[in-house]
Amino acid sequence: MMRFSTLLKKPAEWMRASGPQDEIVMTSRVRLARNIGNRPFPGWAEEDDRRIVMDEIRPAVEELGDMRDAFSEEMTSLSAIEKQVLVERHLVSREHAAKGPGCATVMNRKQTISIMINEEDHLRMQAIRPGLQLLNAFKSLDKIDTELESALPYAYDGKYGYLTACPTNLGTGMRASAMLHLPGLVLSDQVNQTIQAANKIGLAVRGLYGEGTEALANLFQVSNQTTLGTSEEQVIEHLDKVINRMIENEKNARQRLVEDRSTMLQDQIGRAYALLRYAHIIPSKEALNLLSMVRLGCDLGVFNSEERESINVLLTEIQPAHLQISAKRKLSAEERDVLRADIIRKNLNGLTEPNFSDILKTTDRDAQENE
Repeated sequence: MMRFSTLLKKPAEWMRASGPQDEIVMTSRVRLARNIGNRPFPGWAEEDDRRIVMDEIRPAVEELGDMRDAFSEEMTSLSAIEKQVLVERHLVSREHAAKGPGCATVMNRKQTISIMINEEDHLRMQAIRPGLQLLNAFKSLDKIDTELESALPYAYDGKYGYLTACPTNLGTGMRASAMLHLPGLVLSDQVNQTIQAANKIGLAVRGLYGEGTEALANLFQVSNQTTLGTSEEQVIEHLDKVINRMIENEKNARQRLVEDRSTMLQDQIGRAYALLRYAHIIPSKEALNLLSMVRLGCDLGVFNSEERESINVLLTEIQPAHLQISAKRKLSAEERDVLRADIIRKNLNGLTEPNFSDILKTTDRDAQENE
């Protein structure tokens, strides 16, 4: 089994790998909720019941081919900071991190498959991929789900499908989501109407860590809300269509900013570069929003596009629990802000000065056409 220290040494594969439409779509994630028949759901279960369920599920999960040499741990054996690291990496939910005895997490070495035992449901399985790969994420999880269903007595009803603790998950028990980087729509004040349009057609748009969280770094999580009366493939097809429309909207917004507000754009990206390269104290929220602007600069040709990978990793590794694990001690807020700035300076040491020639060329060309 993999140790926590080994898990920490490498960023998750989805942080470093490239994928379709990854300029705008950071990650695709699919989650399945499942329960064991004739056992109380975790929220109603006594500690002994949760332990019985965990002892039934955990060996079956560890024996999966995809979980060879996996990380497998009961949540009570992890420190509060270690749990928060898993939350910051989107490997467990905030709710699961707060759970007590009888709850566990199993994940593969690449950190692309994570299985929570006794979260809101007995089983919460998720697959995460870089870029827009919802169908690929679902297929990898469907294979695991099929294997587990042959080994475990799932709670299933012919009319309602998979039975879940929350009625909104009945049916497929599936939530599919994509994390989108939308600085163009934010800077042009169009993001709210984009969110409202998605809500009207049955999708949820949330912040960086899901329900009730802020859209830091201009990152928005778009997911399905319907799980009953429709197939997984239909849900993914619908979500893909909407996300592709949002990608086009973001690309158009960026293009309009280049054409109509190039000075503002250069200022935002230039300021972000200067602060990240030379600041010695950076709070978390400011750092995330500055990194978003540098990532936008990578997409617009202001910086080398290869730097995008460093930005993706930093978006996770400058968060509070990662910093404290790095320092090997609990840090005050000010100490975290100093260490965060230090890590960013070191990681962006090779970032060349911004080159705005591509933006200026577009602006000059438009000016000539309008004469």
